[in-house]
Amino acid sequence: MKRVIMSLVSLGTAIGILLGGTHIANASPSYDQEVTATAKHFVGSPFKWGGTTPKGFDASGYTQYVYKHSAVNMNLPRTSAEQYKTGTAVKKENLKQGDIVFFKTDGKKVSFSGIYLGNSEFVGATSKGVRIQSLKTKYWKDAYAGAKRVLK
Repeated sequence: MKRVIMSLVSLGTAIGILLGGTHIANASPSYDQEVTATAKHFVGSPFKWGGTTPKGFDASGYTQYVYKHSAVNMNLPRTSAEQYKTGTAVKKENLKQGDIVFFKTDGKKVSFSGIYLGNSEFVGATSKGVRIQSLKTKYWKDAYAGAKRVLK
């Protein structure tokens, strides 16, 4: 009986390997990777004030669209100011892929949001379209308002 059980276990292991069981360790991409991959996909899309689709995005419309249409399938508020009220605050030195970065580009209130990619870069819908930007440039450094983590 012991011999039969061992044979069945060996057979099951062999079948698992043949059917792709060796790929189990390669888990699907994490939500932060899914969000950043989706975000990068739309680089080059045009800007449109009030835009919420790939035919034309504004900053918060872009962030909202990416989170909704990635594997995360998360609904974010429509404006950057409303998005800033969601999630958990993150210090700049603790940013992770998929965090939402916020800026005061129009006075004293949060008026722009983008998605952090890593290495001090984020992607957002600027007046020149969806582009990858550096947090280290003077403009974005001066306008930086904070970041939020909405992914777990």
